[in-house]
Amino acid sequence: MSSYRPYQHIERRKSRQIHVGNVPVGGDAPVSVQTMTNTLTTDAQATIDQIRRAEMAGVDIVRVSCPDEESTAALAEIVREVNVPIVADIHFHYKRAIEAAKAGAACLRINPGNIGSAERVREVVNAAKDHNCSIRIGVNAGSLEKHLLEKYGEPNPDALVESALEHAKILEDHDFHEFKISVKASDVFLAVAAYQQLADVCDHPLHIGITEAGSKRAGTVKSSIGLGNLLWAGVGDTMRVSLSAEPEEEVLVGWDILKSLGLRHRGVKIISCPSCARQGFNVIQTVQTLEDRLAHIKTPLTLSIIGCVVNGPGEALMTDIGVTGGGSGRHMVYAAGKQDHTMPAGDMIEHIVDLVEKKAAALQAEDATSTPAQEMAREATMSPAD
Repeated sequence: MSSYRPYQHIERRKSRQIHVGNVPVGGDAPVSVQTMTNTLTTDAQATIDQIRRAEMAGVDIVRVSCPDEESTAALAEIVREVNVPIVADIHFHYKRAIEAAKAGAACLRINPGNIGSAERVREVVNAAKDHNCSIRIGVNAGSLEKHLLEKYGEPNPDALVESALEHAKILEDHDFHEFKISVKASDVFLAVAAYQQLADVCDHPLHIGITEAGSKRAGTVKSSIGLGNLLWAGVGDTMRVSLSAEPEEEVLVGWDILKSLGLRHRGVKIISCPSCARQGFNVIQTVQTLEDRLAHIKTPLTLSIIGCVVNGPGEALMTDIGVTGGGSGRHMVYAAGKQDHTMPAGDMIEHIVDLVEKKAAALQAEDATSTPAQEMAREATMSPAD
């Protein structure tokens, strides 16, 4: 499809690159999508099943809470049975961090200033080095250090950034540099301001998120505003959409945000009209059905579903496959922006699914013969409208 237009270009912040397992974070790596399990970690099978559902949705990295020794013991089985790197979520207990590193965690989410003495910090850093773990410094407006609350009176961007840099210095003083930072808040204004400020004063990769964003609908809106704002400004190397919903829902919303900004491309992106009295078919029902029927496709491609000829031909110019509602029970199908053929209304869903599956297979065959560099180049030339 067409290359980026000047007004669609996002200049990403230059950050150093680290690795979470086999997933690069920062530098020129794509923005990765994360989620977190909500099962009991001690129930290894339930946790594995949940991670596999997130994998189907396209997750890159999954965080698992490790509040006790039983959880870190279960972590070894979980890591062994899944296909994505696991971040062990640790709070205060330095021994849990060491156990998680030994169990195969790819990253430790821990604030080094909160785990006790310098010797304990040294033990955790050594465990991370020995087991090839990266670390995420996770600053949260809801759990700032007492001295910073006393200094600033309340959580604010300066307090979050100062906390992050204090923790970063501890790791750097131990000659450890494989870490990323988050400065999350449930308030969109606070989170965005803190991330923007932090981005200006360091080159560490940033994990972005609006914490405790809320329910599936409200949290999606809130996260889209906050994360969309940051990503559009080029800030963010890896992200989580925090919802009171199942982890796979967080992943799907994360992908939708990235696809809307042209930063990542995966699966079928449907461009559809809100419908009106001019529609030649039931657009809303058709789109809902197609989203379900095409969810299995991972190859990035675009499909426009427009109810009438007012905007249909124009949208079809920018999509791989387009459908525009017509009269006499037949609708127009576009391929690569050009009129291709008409189809009967009764066969509409099956016909579109067949067209999309064949197009995806053709693109996949092309990718199979291309180099990784060529694949990245193809993704880079897809515009947000594609």
